Amino acid sequence: MKLRKAGFTKSLVSAVLSVGLAGHTYGADMEEIVVKGDLGSLPGENVQSVFGFNKSVLETPRSVSTISEEMMERFNMYDIDELIAVAPGSFTQSFFGVAGGLDVRGTPGETYFRGVRRLDNPGNYPTPIGASDRVDIVRGPASPIYGPSKIGGYMNFNPKSARIEETGGFIAEPTGAMSFTTGSWDKSVITAEVGGPGRIGDQDFGYYVYGEIEDSGSYYKNSGVEQNLFQASFDMDISDQLRIQFGGMWHEYSGNQIAGWNRITQDLIDHGIYVTGTPLPLDVNGDGRISHQEFDTTGDGFTDYNPFRFDFISGAPGGALTPGSPETIEELEILVGDLSRLALQNPGTAKIDGSDVLVAPEDLLDNEVTTLYFDMIYTTEGEWEIKNQLFYEEYQNDNENAYGFSQFHDSWVVEDKIVISKTFAMDNMTAAIQISPSFRHTDFEHADDYTNEYFDRRDLTLASSPLDKRLLSTSIHDDYTEYYIGEYTNWGFAVMGDFTWDNGFAALVGVRYDTIDIESRQPVDQLLFASSNNFCPPPGGCENAEAKDDVDGTSWTVSLSYEFDNGLIPYITASEQATMIVGQGAEAVTSNIASGGIFDDSELLEFGLKGSLLDNSLYFAISIYEQERTDFSAQSIVTNQSTKTEGAEVEVRWVVNENLLLTFGYSNIEVTNLNTEQAGYRFSFIGCDDLPNIPCHLLYGGTLGGNVSSQGDASRAGMPEDIYTLTGTYDFGNGWAVNGSIIDVEAVDSGFSRSVQLPAYTLVNLGVSYETENWLFSVSGKNLTDEEYFRSNFPNLFGGTIVLPELPRHYNARIQYKF
Repeated sequence: MKLRKAGFTKSLVSAVLSVGLAGHTYGADMEEIVVKGDLGSLPGENVQSVFGFNKSVLETPRSVSTISEEMMERFNMYDIDELIAVAPGSFTQSFFGVAGGLDVRGTPGETYFRGVRRLDNPGNYPTPIGASDRVDIVRGPASPIYGPSKIGGYMNFNPKSARIEETGGFIAEPTGAMSFTTGSWDKSVITAEVGGPGRIGDQDFGYYVYGEIEDSGSYYKNSGVEQNLFQASFDMDISDQLRIQFGGMWHEYSGNQIAGWNRITQDLIDHGIYVTGTPLPLDVNGDGRISHQEFDTTGDGFTDYNPFRFDFISGAPGGALTPGSPETIEELEILVGDLSRLALQNPGTAKIDGSDVLVAPEDLLDNEVTTLYFDMIYTTEGEWEIKNQLFYEEYQNDNENAYGFSQFHDSWVVEDKIVISKTFAMDNMTAAIQISPSFRHTDFEHADDYTNEYFDRRDLTLASSPLDKRLLSTSIHDDYTEYYIGEYTNWGFAVMGDFTWDNGFAALVGVRYDTIDIESRQPVDQLLFASSNNFCPPPGGCENAEAKDDVDGTSWTVSLSYEFDNGLIPYITASEQATMIVGQGAEAVTSNIASGGIFDDSELLEFGLKGSLLDNSLYFAISIYEQERTDFSAQSIVTNQSTKTEGAEVEVRWVVNENLLLTFGYSNIEVTNLNTEQAGYRFSFIGCDDLPNIPCHLLYGGTLGGNVSSQGDASRAGMPEDIYTLTGTYDFGNGWAVNGSIIDVEAVDSGFSRSVQLPAYTLVNLGVSYETENWLFSVSGKNLTDEEYFRSNFPNLFGGTIVLPELPRHYNARIQYKF
């Protein structure tokens, strides 16, 4: 079922262009066009989440996709990983099984709420989408109006609201719904929502309230999900000139991260053959846990079980360790020392299932996030709009994994942004301007514990035991690998202009200046080593206990486009965007501050062609881009790596008639790790297949790590270069509707050493629904062909040692009552 390039992309582009050039009666003005049965898929609505102007997706000179509530409901989308079916360039690698944030164009993206950047969430909790009226996915760095951001792109959530976006009025009468969703592995989700108009004195207002409760099992053993979500939005006209919008979201999540399979080999991926065996016991005091001190069997401050050796580069053939370079265990020990303690005691093999994963019953991932907003919009008699957006978010996170990783963070952010805007109508052009000062303050406390993180000590055919369970720092609030407390304050000022001439030419330009005051410290007495990373054992001397700095930078964007009479709009966009390098708890690392690597710039060059054809029933967008971070040494390996990305995207949405909707997507992505390209190698955990002449059981009692040669290929592992998607839905007009999607993904390397390859796969999903005036019944089947497939887990660091087996065939069923 594999789809392959073989001229396919060129043929598609040629076909789209030929249709557009054949006629001259198609217009690009879609704001007043409504095509029945489009499920909100066509870009007719104004989308302010890209540049802040009232421009539709068609008119916006950037690669962007919008996914409406109707589309998510019809295709039974429950988490952000499923958005790949309708949003090219959003394939996301596994962050230990937690769908926190999207990878956009192959790198970690941002998440926004109503156009304001949220706290980082690469895998702190699954980002909910059920309370959204629309999700926008913007590829490439954000507009200068939104402040510093990452290079890949971002996802913006528009919460359900009582105000009708197209008309500006409120919902005419109360409306709402209640639903129950069940499915495979004891899935159980209950939702309730209600919204409508109201009146206080002489003033109209609108409200919308949404709640969700989930208590579900999991395909993966020792796993499950409990979460509660409450969201409310209020919109009120204070006067003819002043209105306010306020609300918020509270989300409580309890589950666990899923590392997936450990001890991976190509034989495990291809045939399910797993290397069994138990490591040497280390729990000296018999408390059921292995402490850091118990790993230090020689008492020299080092551990004999994770011989991470940065000096691999000096001893291995070719300058750095290449996969398979040591031929025997003796040759390997010349490089890293005695490895006898890493050997398993009773080695063997067994077949395992995809549900047998590296999760202990007591593992937890608990997160509570509160998001609040308050906007005031004032329109002067001269038609200037003054909008003040006040935003606040906080989260508390606890993450514990028995194999040896724990973390917590307690962070919050407050942002206040003023946007002063006006549109000027002139004789032959329209000009819109925005002036925006802003303030953003972030306060963080974050700690990690990974010094003795061992994936391979656990035998997945056995229960977790004192042989593999570690005494975690979060349980004793001590012996952390990293611990940061601090704050940073960002003052910014941006100006943007959107100029559209009657002849079809348009120019969009903007510039922003940011200054950021940063300070961070480490409570050294609670660290295992007095360091800002894992590799500063006694006697120390490499610590960064505290650091502070003031940084500043300028961002800008320029876009040029031209609208032809036949509905085609070619465009070019060039931009440079500032970005701040912070971690997954929003923390600023002291060593990054001290080295000057806390702040960097991203560059984007994008060429595109968009069109609205066939009486505005067919929308397409084609983009070719290159984007990169300018400083290869400034990065966070978790949230903001230094990369260069080149690629192309194609998106087509066609309302064939009032019954049939089809979409097509294609993305080509090649991500280069800039620091790896510069150095010629990168640090990585070493898997068994990296050393194919050494029996696996001699290594699995600990973890090898070292510098792996790029061998001339610094591309990011785990990211498919080509992905094709096709979706369709048919409404029979009598209440019945069917939907289906196909997602075709090519084979990828699991890790940077490229010793293990994950197979290509094609996912087939089908669903059917029946709807009356008040009731909706739907059933969907996911992965109907029961394809066995995998996603890389942190491929550049852990890709040779762990991998996530994805879900087999499963189903969901939903019943909803609407009123």
